[in-house]
Amino acid sequence: MMDNTHANLRPATTEDVPLILAFIKELAEYERMLDQVVATEEMLRETLFGQRPGAEVILCHEGEKPVGFALFFHNFSTFRGRPGIYLEDLFVRPAFRGKGYGKMLLQALARLCVERNCARLEWSVLDWNTPSIEFYNSLGAAPMEEWTVFRLTDDSLAKLAAAEK
Repeated sequence: MMDNTHANLRPATTEDVPLILAFIKELAEYERMLDQVVATEEMLRETLFGQRPGAEVILCHEGEKPVGFALFFHNFSTFRGRPGIYLEDLFVRPAFRGKGYGKMLLQALARLCVERNCARLEWSVLDWNTPSIEFYNSLGAAPMEEWTVFRLTDDSLAKLAAAEK
């Protein structure tokens, strides 16, 4: 691993919302999903720092340069009887990859899990993203191959919500 002694991690603040949105868009471009990003600074400001925050963000900087982020929230394991942390997004800008910043962000989340008495840290990865899969495997993470993620959005979500009992 390369030297990352000039890196620092910190929790995001409301002033970081433009940077968070920039990271989200860069990640979406990498994942070939930029056309799906509808988030705005206003939405993120309310969701991350409003009355009822829905997620948290840790930022990684190399000196003064922002290089990556982790956006996460708590979930709950009924089987384990304890909360967990779900990592929604982990992103390090391509020019800064290979310096250990992704690992630093995951280590920070692992420490938060331990501090908050969480049962697990979990996330999803696109099937085609071999570099990330290899990285996660190197950390001892195990794929949950017996699980399939389901999702309701937009019209299907509204239709179910409006359905009669």
